[in-house]
Amino acid sequence: MIGVGDMVLLEPLSEESFIENLRNRFDHNEIYTYIGSVVISMNPYRSLPIYTPDKVEEYRNRNFYELSPHIYALADEAYRSLRDQDKDQCILITGESGAGKTEASKLVMSYVAAVCGKGQEVNKVKEQLLQSNPVLEAFGNAKTVRNDNSSRFGKYMDIEFDFKGDPLGGVISNYLLEKSRVVKQPRGERNFHVFYQLLSGASDDTLKKLKLERDFSKYNYLSLDSAAVNGLDDAANFRTVRNAMQIVGFMEDEVQSVLELVAAVLKLGNIEFKPESRCNGSDESRIKDKNDLKEMCELLGIEQTVLERAFSYRTVEAKMEKVSTTLNVAQAQAKTRHKVMGVLDIYGFEIFEDNSFEQFIINYCNEKLQQIFIELTLREEQEEYVREGIEWTNIEYFNNAIICDLIENHQNGILAMLDEECLRPGTVTDETFLDKLNTICAEHQHFESRLSKNSKFLTDHSLPHNCFRIQHYAGKVLYRVEGFVDKNNDLLYRDLSQAMYKATHSLIKQLFPEGNPAKVNLKRPPTAGFQFKASVGTLMRNLQTKNPNYIRCIKPNDKKASHIFTESLVGHQARYLGLMENVRVRRAGYAFRQAYEPCLERYKMLCKRTWPHWRGPAREGVEVLMADLQVPTEEFSYGRSKIFIRNPRTLFFLEERRRQCLQDLATLIQKIYRGWKCRSQFLLLKKSQIVVAAWYRRYAQKKKYQQIKSATTVVQSYTRGWQARKLLRELKYQKRCEEAVTTISAFWHGTQVRREYRKFFRANAGKKIYDFTIQRIMQKYFLGLKSTMPSMSPIDKNWPARPYLFLDGVHTELRRIFHLWRCKKYRSQFTEEKKAVYEEKLEASKIFKDKKALYPSSVNQPFKGDYLEITKNPKYQKLNSAVDEKVLLADVVNKINRANGKGTARIFLLTKKSVVLADQKTGQVKASVPLPDLASVSVSTQSDGFFALRLKEGSASATKGDFLLSSEHLIEIITKLHRTGATAADQEQLNIDISDEFLVQFKQDKVCVKFIQGAPKNGNSVSCKRKNNRLLEVSVPTTA
Repeated sequence: MIGVGDMVLLEPLSEESFIENLRNRFDHNEIYTYIGSVVISMNPYRSLPIYTPDKVEEYRNRNFYELSPHIYALADEAYRSLRDQDKDQCILITGESGAGKTEASKLVMSYVAAVCGKGQEVNKVKEQLLQSNPVLEAFGNAKTVRNDNSSRFGKYMDIEFDFKGDPLGGVISNYLLEKSRVVKQPRGERNFHVFYQLLSGASDDTLKKLKLERDFSKYNYLSLDSAAVNGLDDAANFRTVRNAMQIVGFMEDEVQSVLELVAAVLKLGNIEFKPESRCNGSDESRIKDKNDLKEMCELLGIEQTVLERAFSYRTVEAKMEKVSTTLNVAQAQAKTRHKVMGVLDIYGFEIFEDNSFEQFIINYCNEKLQQIFIELTLREEQEEYVREGIEWTNIEYFNNAIICDLIENHQNGILAMLDEECLRPGTVTDETFLDKLNTICAEHQHFESRLSKNSKFLTDHSLPHNCFRIQHYAGKVLYRVEGFVDKNNDLLYRDLSQAMYKATHSLIKQLFPEGNPAKVNLKRPPTAGFQFKASVGTLMRNLQTKNPNYIRCIKPNDKKASHIFTESLVGHQARYLGLMENVRVRRAGYAFRQAYEPCLERYKMLCKRTWPHWRGPAREGVEVLMADLQVPTEEFSYGRSKIFIRNPRTLFFLEERRRQCLQDLATLIQKIYRGWKCRSQFLLLKKSQIVVAAWYRRYAQKKKYQQIKSATTVVQSYTRGWQARKLLRELKYQKRCEEAVTTISAFWHGTQVRREYRKFFRANAGKKIYDFTIQRIMQKYFLGLKSTMPSMSPIDKNWPARPYLFLDGVHTELRRIFHLWRCKKYRSQFTEEKKAVYEEKLEASKIFKDKKALYPSSVNQPFKGDYLEITKNPKYQKLNSAVDEKVLLADVVNKINRANGKGTARIFLLTKKSVVLADQKTGQVKASVPLPDLASVSVSTQSDGFFALRLKEGSASATKGDFLLSSEHLIEIITKLHRTGATAADQEQLNIDISDEFLVQFKQDKVCVKFIQGAPKNGNSVSCKRKNNRLLEVSVPTTA
C-alpha cells in the first residue's frame, strides 16, 4: 500500500505528515484515504481505471478495512448496514466547488445500483435513479471560474429500498437554485448547461419549431466569453439529456413543453424596454421591439397584449380598491415504512471576489453541515466508549454554533434582521440593512464592518464601506450588501403570475398556481432566506435520524489540471474541514477497534491455543491471544463486544506478526504439497523400479562374477607392487629425517646466539627517529600557520608560504577550507536589505557588464531607490496618494522632446505593476504605463543616461507612443525594471536591448536614435539634436 491508508494509523501525526501522506498517495493515483470510517476523496481531474465492474465485485460484501481505501467500500458498508441491520443511512458529500462532490454522488449511486438485486422492475428503477443525474445537471449545473460542471443548487436524494434491499424509488429535494444566473453571469462563467445544449444539439427542425437560432450571440442571457468549455460536448450532452428524460418518465409532449419553456426564457432575455413620460409627469416603460415578445407568446400560448401589460403594469390592492401603476425600466427587467438511503450532494463553501446573497446562503448551509459533522462524529465516538463500558473522559471541541447563531438567531440573527428590513414600511435599502447589522452585530467576534463601532476596522482598507465580513469556519468571507434586500424578497408581481396562468401551455400553468384568480392570496409570500432556513432545518433533522457516512472531497489545485498537488490549498481545505481534529479525536481514546469475532478470525494463527480453531467464546479467545503475545495491558481495553487498541504501533505489531505467520503458513503449505507430490512420484517410480531391478539383477550378477574373477588377478599384481613401493618410501623417509635433525640443530644454535646478543642492536631506531621528526615538523607547521593566518576579508589573496614540499596537498586544501569558512562568516553578517542590494547589483552586472560604458562608474554607487523621499516630502503628498502600490523607485528624469531634442523634467515612479511619469512642479500624473504593456527597454553602449521605454503594439498605453528618457541613475532604473518584470508571474520577462542605434515610436512615426562619440562640449555633458524628421543624434563625450 502507498503511504498510510487510514490516517488514524499515521505515525507521527502532524499537519505536515498528514499533507505529505495525501500527496504521496495522490502521486500514485491513490485518491482515497480513510479517517476511521470517513473517506477523503482527492479530485484527480482525469479518468482512472478504478471504477470497473471488476472493482465493484472486488469490494462487494467485503469488510470496510479489508481492502485498500475506496469510495466503493463506504458505499458497500452503508448498503449492507441498511440491508442487513435495517439502519437508515445517509451519505454526506462535502467540499468546496470543484472538489468532485457530484462525481462522488454518481459513483455511490452507480455502486448501489450494481450490487442490489436484479429483475425487470428493479432494473427499471435503478436506471431511472442513475439517469436523473444528467437531467438535474443540465438544468442546475453551470460553468464557474472554479468548476466546469458546478452544481448551482443543493441536492438531497432519498432512495427507498424494500426488505430485500432492492430499490423501490427515490425522492429528490433541491435547495436554493441560483436563479439570478439566468439573467446575469460573472465574467468567465456561463449560464445553465441546458441553454447551450439546446442550441448546440437540437436538430434544425426542432430549433425552427422553437423559433431559435444556433448562434449564441443572438441571446442576451448567454455569455459569449466562455460559451465553449474544453471537455464539454454540449451537442452530445443534449442527446444524453433527451434520452435520460425518457428513461426517467417524461412523455414526448412533456419533453417538448420543457424545451418550449427553455426557448421562451431565451426570448425573454432579448426583450428590451424604453422609458416614456406620461402626461402626469410619472415614468413608464414600453417594449422596444415586439418581435421577440410575439414569438414568446406563440410558444407559451399567451395573448400578446396580456403579457405586454403584465410586463409594464402592476396592480396594487388597498382595501376594496384596485389601482394599476406602471413599472419603470428597472422593475420591468427584473405509508408502509421502507428502508432509506440518503445521498447529499450540496454546493461547497464559496469565496469569490464579489460575494452576494447567494454565497451568504450557501456558506450558511455549509456551516450547518460542518456543525452536524462535528456533533455526530464526536458524539458517536464518545457514545461508543460509554456503550462498550470503556473508561472515558469527555473531550471538549470547538463548536461553530456561535457562527450559525449569528446567522439564524430568531431575534438578532442576520437572516432575521434581513427579513425584518424586507417587511417593515418606509424606505428600505441595502444601506439601511447594513446599518442595522452594524448596530446589533458590532460586538460579535465573528462579524466585521467598517461602519461598526469597533475602531479596529475603521482603518481596514480591505473592508469597503458597503460590505461586511463574517469569519466562517472555512475562513473570512467579504459580502457586498448590494442586492441582499431584493434577492431576499424574491417577489413576483401578481400580474405576471395571473398572465402566465392564462397561458394555454400546460407546463406554464402548473408552474404558476398562484396566478389562479380563484385562489388569490393577499398574504405576503415568505422571503427566500426564511424558506431556505426552514428547508435547511428540515434537512438537518432528516440527517440526524439516519446513520451518517462521510465523504470529504478535496480539490488538489485551482488549475483544474491533473498531476498537480498544491500543498497550501490542500492544507487550507484540511484545516477548515476539521480533518486533523477528526484524526485526533479518533486517536484520543483508541485508534483502532474491532469486534471480537473478526479480530479472533484475523489473528488466531498467532497463538497455538487459538489455532486453528477456538472452541470457546470469542472474547476469551482474544484474551488468550493477547496474553500469549505479551501485549502490555495499557495498550488495549476489552469492551462488551469489541476490543479497543490504543496505539497504532500495537496494531502494526499484530499485523507484522500476522504477515510473518502467513509467510510461515504459506511455506508450510508449500512444503506439505511438495512432499505429497514427491511421495506420489516416488511410489510410482518405486513400483516400476522393482520390475526393472528383478530382471537387471540376474544379468548384473552374472557379469559381476566374471568381472570380479578377472579383477582379482589385477588386484594381486597391484598389491605386490604397492608393498614394494611402500618399503622404498619408508627408507627414503628415514634418511630425510636424519638430515632434518642436523639442519634444525644448526638453526637452533644460531637462534640462541642471536637472542643473547639482540640487546646490543637497535634495529628499530631509524623508524622511530623518522616518525618523531615528521611529528615535530607537522606540529611546527600548524603552530606557524596559526600565527600567520591572513585577514577575514574574502578578497584577501594572501596565504603563508609552504615550508615543505610533502605538505603541498594539505597546504592547498587548508587554504581552500579557510576561504570557504571566512566567506560563510562574511555572508552571515548580511541583513535582508543588504542581501537585496547585492542581488540588484549582481543583476546589474549580468545585464551591463562589458556592454555599457556607464556601468563601471555605477558599481560603487549604492542603489537608493527613493531619491525624492516621496513618502516623507509633503511636496509630493498628492502624488503619493495617487499611487496605490508601493513605490520601488522615485527619481527625476528628463523626457526628450522629438521636435528639438530638449529634455523636460519629469518625476519617474516605479511600482510593482506600473511606471508613472508626473510633472515635477505640480505632481500631476502625466502618464501611467502598466508593466505588462512594456515590450522592451533600449539603451546605448556609451556612457550616457538615455533609455527608451518601448511599448507593445496594440496595448492601451501605446496610443501616445514610446518614451525616450534620460537619467543619472540609468543602471538602477533598468535593473529594477528588469527585476520587477522577472518576479511577476503574470507577465513576460522584460527585454533589454543594448545598441548604439535603435528605433523609437513617437505616435504614428518611427524615429531613429543614434549615439556618436564627439568632443566634450557644454561641460562634458551629453547633447541631443534633431537632424531630420526621422533621426535624433545623441553626442556622447569621449571618455579618457
